[in-house]
Amino acid sequence: MRLHGVGRRFGLRGAWVLRGADLDVRPGSLIRVTGGNGSGKSTLLRMLAGIDAPTTGRITGRPRTAYVPERFPAELPFTALGYLTHLGRLHGLRRHAAAREALEWLEQFGADGHAHTPLAELSKGTSQKVAVAQALLAAPGLLVLDEAWTGLDQASRGTLDQAVLARVADGGAVVFVDHDPRRLADAADEVLRVADTRLVRERGGASAGPAFPAATTASGPYGPGKPAPDAAPGPRVRVDSEGPPGASLPTGLPGAPADVPGAPVGAGPVVRLTVGAAHSDALLRALLTARPPWHIRAVTPVPAGVEQRAPGPAPDRAGAEQEDRAGRGDRAGRGDRADRGDRAGRGDRADRGDRADRGDRAGRGGPGGELGSRPLPAGRALPALLRYQAALLARSQRWVPPVVLYGAFMAIGVMAGQPILDSFGYAAAALLPIAAWLVRVCVGNEPPAARNCAAAAAGPARVHLSSVLTGLCAAAGLGVVGAVFIALISDPKTSDQRIAVPLPEATSAGLLAALACALLGAAVGTLFSRPLLLSTGWGIQATALASLLVLVTDASPANAAVSDLVSGSHTGTVTLPLLPLALTGAVAAGATALACALSSRRS
Repeated sequence: MRLHGVGRRFGLRGAWVLRGADLDVRPGSLIRVTGGNGSGKSTLLRMLAGIDAPTTGRITGRPRTAYVPERFPAELPFTALGYLTHLGRLHGLRRHAAAREALEWLEQFGADGHAHTPLAELSKGTSQKVAVAQALLAAPGLLVLDEAWTGLDQASRGTLDQAVLARVADGGAVVFVDHDPRRLADAADEVLRVADTRLVRERGGASAGPAFPAATTASGPYGPGKPAPDAAPGPRVRVDSEGPPGASLPTGLPGAPADVPGAPVGAGPVVRLTVGAAHSDALLRALLTARPPWHIRAVTPVPAGVEQRAPGPAPDRAGAEQEDRAGRGDRAGRGDRADRGDRAGRGDRADRGDRADRGDRAGRGGPGGELGSRPLPAGRALPALLRYQAALLARSQRWVPPVVLYGAFMAIGVMAGQPILDSFGYAAAALLPIAAWLVRVCVGNEPPAARNCAAAAAGPARVHLSSVLTGLCAAAGLGVVGAVFIALISDPKTSDQRIAVPLPEATSAGLLAALACALLGAAVGTLFSRPLLLSTGWGIQATALASLLVLVTDASPANAAVSDLVSGSHTGTVTLPLLPLALTGAVAAGATALACALSSRRS
């Protein structure tokens, strides 16, 4: 992925946050971004993730992306597992694969006991674990972490460190910001600083070598298995690793770790390495990126004063399970995920849609594997987004007030035995402000941080489109229910009771008029909501006023559709409102296109 002269400012005359940024994000690279508070780090990360569009310049070659915000909201009306399953489907996983991956990642972070707990009841730390899991569960080609370690406990921070290294070893790119300067300090390929609206490279780059000795280079100065005489004092980490059959321990490992042969559990050699904690990240990455790669069986801290001992026949199960994610990059040759569908060696995942087999991507040639190498097609992302938005609307119960109001309108204005066309006209007119309300509810139903996660996965325009369509479909559903109710209780005659009105034609005209009003109401709700109108107070007032105006103005297609029904009730002539329907459809499409285009430019 490349940034070409990228700049960003908020508002037409706002101050520049970032200007003239050029950057190559290569597959398999780990990039750290630093800078002071308010310098523009988060703005850069949001543009990298595709959440915000640059004001100037362009970004090309973005792979499928996942994003983790600093603070994850608890207002979402899902359980942890339910939310992660929805996000997994946004990334292209099938439902069962998404749920399986979600459970595994929750287990990795020690949160599997909260899988069925509502997000609103989770602690801040557990909520952040859910945020991290949603980004990792589908192995994205680009992982963007905006202080993702904030709120995590020490063990979970270590797990995230190892997951980042495994993602990089698997060919994915990771860009991160963290307040701790020691975070993955030895592993970062590039360190960038945002200062005075400019992006400055402090270390690494296209011409720079790796930030640590490669596992396949010549032997280090002290030889394999011999600790450096000036090894840094302090905490140490024990890494149990297993190599491919017949493989030797890579030479030149970071930190010059001491090694002790372990008890074999398979055909390959098993070695226990002890290294200073400051070098553990680089050591893990060197083992994972070795050719052939080594499998990490366990990573455990060494208590002070405890000498290194050879591992027994099997490492501690809890430690092995917690750290097993770090060894994902070597599973292509091991086949240890065969129980998940025997996917190693298959090249048809893009056609089959089951992308849960993350472990075999290191050996498949593409950066991040087939799943992470390209964004999800719109035809597959939009249905998943619609399911997500519909579930969000249903569970939030914010649909209740507009539905109750529509029911009140119907109870007051529609009576049994009333002329059918009059009733259809009244119901269609009442539906217009309800549609505008429902669209506003859906557009603003998701907390900004959660919306950013979805936007990184599927694109901000698609996310906004799905919210508008969800509100429109909810309004259209109300219109259908209202039409059926009217057809059952109304009198199919003119207002003077002299002329019979054909019921099928009247019902068709009523449904089309309701759809026309729903479309125009959706356009009103779209135009007076985020991102076109950011003020909630002004948006509500403007929506109510605009809904009234488009109903009473003679030039309005909604007014024409309702007037045709009322006129037909006097003459007995049923006119299908096809022209008003076409016009309202065009207006709704234009309003939605404008809002979607601005969804990544106004926040």
